[in-house]
Amino acid sequence: MVRRTGIRLLFLIPGGLGMLMGLNAALVLLGLPHAPIGDHLAASHGMLMVFGFIGTVIALERAVALGVVAGFAAPVLMGWGGLVLVSPLPQRVGQLVLLGGCLAMTGVYIPLWKRQREVAVLIQILGAVAGICATVLWLRIPDTAPLIPLLVVFVVLTIAGERLELARIHIHSRIAEPLLTWASTVLLAAGVATLLWPRTGLVLFGVVLGLIVVWLAVYDVARQTIRSTGLPRYIAGCLLAGYGWLAVAAVVFIAAGLRGGGLSGSAYDALTHAVFLGFTLSMIMAHAPVILPAVLRHPLPYHPVLVLPAVLLHVSLALRVFAADVLDDAPTRQFAGVLNIVALLLFAGLAVGLAKTAPRTKAGPR
Repeated sequence: MVRRTGIRLLFLIPGGLGMLMGLNAALVLLGLPHAPIGDHLAASHGMLMVFGFIGTVIALERAVALGVVAGFAAPVLMGWGGLVLVSPLPQRVGQLVLLGGCLAMTGVYIPLWKRQREVAVLIQILGAVAGICATVLWLRIPDTAPLIPLLVVFVVLTIAGERLELARIHIHSRIAEPLLTWASTVLLAAGVATLLWPRTGLVLFGVVLGLIVVWLAVYDVARQTIRSTGLPRYIAGCLLAGYGWLAVAAVVFIAAGLRGGGLSGSAYDALTHAVFLGFTLSMIMAHAPVILPAVLRHPLPYHPVLVLPAVLLHVSLALRVFAADVLDDAPTRQFAGVLNIVALLLFAGLAVGLAKTAPRTKAGPR
């Protein structure tokens, strides 16, 4: 039953609603008109986007890869946990549901590891552990700013593991996988260290994050496919742009540690949006034409029009980080923030439109 497109789409709908709620929360934080929905809207913005939206998409893709009905508990808990966060229910209920989602996601990775015994899965498990740590600590720490490094570990290691999984055939170096495993382990440890020794931890975290960026830039096949055309070039462009934003985040982490002021103000805004918009959403845009058909068993054909929201995302983010955040200019931040939202909604709309107009093909087994 879970193999049917309509059933799988039902698992994705809460994540889509979580994205809309998260964007609405962004308008609240920007001080702009917004829909009066959700009791904890502004306070839940980061967790809603990271777990309620991004986590749901990741969990659904991993559940499909596992192919066991019980694995779909992870996207259900992630998606509905995000929606509970902005419901009239106590925030603690949503926190516990998201914690359950992180635990269930880790439970999906365990049989995948036993099945494959591959480094790529091990790295994704480390990312899932970071998600568990973040949600557990959120039960005791109301301010999510100290949890940002762990949230970064969650998305970065999940995506790095998937990139390794997809690009392994093109990697011919013996040290590539051990190097990424070592860097991923240290990144998780550094994420925890930022809670205990903020200054040293942030510097170490930024340095190791930068090493992972170098690994991605060196070993990812995107360096070659950027010279191609059509879908391969589109994917490569999104990937390389995302790696660039991750490098920006690494620099901000190091600067925040050296400054000793922690993650706050404009540095916090630049850092979070460089990672979760510039890197993570760029990865989603890159993989959507490949991953979504495999997950939903419905084609999403590539069209050059998909370049438009990708370019808008990166241009508007550059305006936000290098102009608004550097100058601490609120009106420019609002303008750039609205463009960020438009870019994401435009991509979602184009993806739905392209999927609807695509001829249905018989999907193979997964």
